[in-house]
Amino acid sequence: MNSFMLISDTLSNMTINNPIFIFTVITVIWFIPGIVVRRLKEKKEVNIKNKNQTKSIERLYPKSKD
Repeated sequence: MNSFMLISDTLSNMTINNPIFIFTVITVIWFIPGIVVRRLKEKKEVNIKNKNQTKSIERLYPKSKD
């Protein structure tokens, strides 16, 4: 059990004190929310564009009231 704690402590110190690892973590944390927000915004814009297109087509070709 003591050796497991020693290995665990050593690995955690090696990752936390590794500047490349910390840089990568900070970069991922920084860019992931922006990517998610951008994709949601693009999806919303496509939906709005499709709705507007559908409305425009319905105005050009109204349904008959038979």
